Amino acid sequence: MTQDAVTAVVDRYRRFARDEAPGRSAVYEAWARRVTDDAAVAAALARIPEARRQPPLVFAVMRLLGAPLDDVDAWGSWVLDHADAIVAECGRRSVQTNEPLRCAALLPALSLIEGPIALLEVGASAGLCLFPDRYSYRYRRGGELVTLDPADGPSSVVLDSDLEGHPDLRVPEIVWRAGIDLSPLDARSEQDRSWLTGLVWPGERGRLERIERALDIAAAAPPVLVAGDGAGALPALAATAPAGATLVVTTPGVLAHVPRVHRAAVIDAARTAGRWITLDAPGLHDGWTRRTEPARGGFALALDGEVLAEVDPLGAWVAWHPESRAAAQ
Repeated sequence: MTQDAVTAVVDRYRRFARDEAPGRSAVYEAWARRVTDDAAVAAALARIPEARRQPPLVFAVMRLLGAPLDDVDAWGSWVLDHADAIVAECGRRSVQTNEPLRCAALLPALSLIEGPIALLEVGASAGLCLFPDRYSYRYRRGGELVTLDPADGPSSVVLDSDLEGHPDLRVPEIVWRAGIDLSPLDARSEQDRSWLTGLVWPGERGRLERIERALDIAAAAPPVLVAGDGAGALPALAATAPAGATLVVTTPGVLAHVPRVHRAAVIDAARTAGRWITLDAPGLHDGWTRRTEPARGGFALALDGEVLAEVDPLGAWVAWHPESRAAAQ
């Protein structure tokens, strides 16, 4: 550990306390401010490998290990007392955000593809974004409510999203679902469920319940999940998809976690395997057929590299481009 590492921790957690936590988690904001104000706590976190020091990961590990939530002074003492365990656990963990609400952003692109669909996700975590056909959707477009439910009726998971534009929306027919992750999570495992729900920030209303209900859906009919990297594992897994189904590979938000030098290989593997749907920041890679500038600071939703819409990274809103359907065909 060096003074430069401590300074980097203080700077990162100051940004988190200022820009990311306010309005989302008062607990995480208080913890991050304590890191910036307490040299001993900052030094303890500087022992964590640099790639594992991001606040959402470190704070989730602390909660998993039993950190007190309601007293920031007690929390500071707890961190110092448990520094070895925190460093060890962070070294083997990664952020595996598995937000089913992202399906509300994926659905407009999935609706352009004739079924039946074999769905394969890179960076699948527990596979909660592999069940777009098992969730209900409530899109708010001005004063209008656009409602979609699974074929067998309303789901226990209801995805609420704001919508601009008029995409043709339909619940897809999914006949096979599979995913790739460096460390797949099993929705049937209490340990894996605890880790995934622990990644929800304290104070995020509704999100914990949504993930718990989506985990129940995944546990009832688990997808095929394999450990590996996207480019390496994708061809073999794609080859097991059923004949007669359109293979659709999704990379929703995962390419940001892939080193830039390897992103093109993941994209090439996805496009070689079948249709490719992604949610990414526009400047993240060169896989687009045309570059667009986000009007609202969101991600681009694209089908086979053709940008269709600007979307919230976690699916809270979709701004559909009027020309999207014609461009995608």
